[in-house]
Amino acid sequence: MEESNVIAYDDQSIPAVRDYLALVESTGWPGIVEKGPDKLAEAVANSWYLVCAYDGERLVGSGRVVSDGAHQALICDLIVLPEYQGRGIGGEILTRLLKKCAEHDITMVSLFAAQGKGGYYRRFGFEERPHDAPGMRWVKRELF
Repeated sequence: MEESNVIAYDDQSIPAVRDYLALVESTGWPGIVEKGPDKLAEAVANSWYLVCAYDGERLVGSGRVVSDGAHQALICDLIVLPEYQGRGIGGEILTRLLKKCAEHDITMVSLFAAQGKGGYYRRFGFEERPHDAPGMRWVKRELF
């Protein structure tokens, strides 16, 4: 049986925080897990759209969109457990996220890709911003 026949996709419910925490921990991304399960649950609950992938009862992948629902959207936290990568799960999640944005005629869909993953997202129609118009993030937090 092919993996895609076993994976169930859910965009109707929020996963248990312990399951989502395990998914995030699999990435090794700094700063997210350290905020604790309550903040992680708050972030997921405040998503505009969320897609989860399950193998039986096990959460194996997820992606979410933060958006105003009309013009701007940011795809966040597209994660697939390492042992499930390469099976099309991330692509299916991303396709569902992009379809939801398209259904709402959202014109500005952005994301931050992990290092070395730009080629993956180009396959779905993303492009890097030009060097003279870079995407930026706020890092100098001691201003306040």
